[in-house]
Amino acid sequence: MRKEKRGDKNMGEFVKLDPDGLKALREINPMMMSYNVEFAEVTGGTFWKAYTPEQVAGTEEFYVEPTTEGIAAMYKDLMQIYAPIDLYNEKLRSLAKELGPVWVRVSGTWATKTYYDFDGKMNGQVPEGYLNVLTKEQWIGVLDFVKEIGAKLIVSVANWPGLHTAEEPWNPSEAEKLFSLSKEYGVPIDAAEFANEPNMMEETGFPKGYTPEHYRRDQDLFFKWLRENYPECLCVGPSTTGGDDITFGKGGDSAVGGIEQLMPETCDCADLLDGTTEKLDVFSYHYYNGVSERLASVMPTAHWDASEANTEEYLAVAPHCARIYAPIRDKYVPGGEMWVTESGDAGGGGDTWASTYLDVFRTLNELGGFATVTNGVIFHNTLASSDYGFLAREVFDPRPNYFAVLLWNRLMGTTVFDTKEEIREGAHVFAHSRKDGKDGVVYLVINNSFTETTTVELPKNAVRYTLAGENGNMRATVMTLNGRPLVLGEGNALPSLEGAEQAAGEVELAPGTCTFFVM
Repeated sequence: MRKEKRGDKNMGEFVKLDPDGLKALREINPMMMSYNVEFAEVTGGTFWKAYTPEQVAGTEEFYVEPTTEGIAAMYKDLMQIYAPIDLYNEKLRSLAKELGPVWVRVSGTWATKTYYDFDGKMNGQVPEGYLNVLTKEQWIGVLDFVKEIGAKLIVSVANWPGLHTAEEPWNPSEAEKLFSLSKEYGVPIDAAEFANEPNMMEETGFPKGYTPEHYRRDQDLFFKWLRENYPECLCVGPSTTGGDDITFGKGGDSAVGGIEQLMPETCDCADLLDGTTEKLDVFSYHYYNGVSERLASVMPTAHWDASEANTEEYLAVAPHCARIYAPIRDKYVPGGEMWVTESGDAGGGGDTWASTYLDVFRTLNELGGFATVTNGVIFHNTLASSDYGFLAREVFDPRPNYFAVLLWNRLMGTTVFDTKEEIREGAHVFAHSRKDGKDGVVYLVINNSFTETTTVELPKNAVRYTLAGENGNMRATVMTLNGRPLVLGEGNALPSLEGAEQAAGEVELAPGTCTFFVM
């Protein structure tokens, strides 16, 4: 239904929920909401420099002047060196465990370029042809973390000039170190991709002169080796970013949103997969809504302003990508799952508002929209790195997105229903079975209008969970649940996440709120 006038008050959108009339669409992976731990976090190294509190609040502009020397010359103003993440930190482990069983992807651009110094012979020195070094102790830290939180592990492997040239076939000498140590330690690798974002070729770190033909050859070699030696491990790919007529950012005059400035050579999924002999178990791709303020000056059409973060055009990006990739998945992995092995608001470490309530609209809409399109897993980038992390770097304080996905995982079950509701401003409506296994349904209603109230008609009593920015601030770093601030208590205890009883009848949802109804 469209806007209605009720008395003298313009109520905005009106939604009548019909839990008894819902038709099931599909069953989804119970670990659909998962996340990345960047390889650069594990080894330590350069990553995106954090925004200031003023930039996060939107009171101070973030801008880096582009240079004629290209994007690489700007990195000195965009990056800094970080120590390895402490995966033994009790606070980090406790908060990660609360998210429930998940997939943890340890990858990123750095994974393609890292040497595994498990015998300690390099003594911290990077061998020629590589960019980083991973020690045995660091990898055991990953395995201990995965085991402690009850997760499954996915990785991507090295494909750097130190391993082979373009004309030389890939060899498993490095991969064997990683897989054999993991198996011997009792935490085997459950899934693997051949490198990270391979459609960028040399730009992602491959040997000089590397082509899609070389990639197809080497992916087959890797997956054949994997199936012969570690047959329980899923073969996942191709983990592309861009290409396949995907508009990166808003686009505009540039059909790819300016991303060609970072990727002078790129290719489509077909270039990477046509003619391969080793079939995939899972199809994967990467998606970001665009680029952050860090890269906006060189890629202006790929960047969304904060004022657009609640718009229909912005929120439509993730489900649009899923609909484009679904038939490609059907071609190469018919009947298989589709995994977004890297996802977030913006490439380049996240926008200035990524750590605020403003990004919750995108996060919950992405989960809800993806589930209506297909079955699979979405790996949020990241757990605790840069501004888009669920947790703040080093201190591990939960950000609004953490609590949003925590509620999603606690409330939304695996059966997805067709709500018959058109997605529109003020009324993004999704419905799942109850996570607790009880009869009934859970609705998620996102009112992404910042000016108008949405009215929901409940046919029966429900338990209500309404999320909002503290004090009505969309860029608040603290989110409220039914008016209660969601912050850690003494001893890093989680706040109460109990809902409130809501009687049947008409319920008003304030502008800029996200509400779960359990009934």
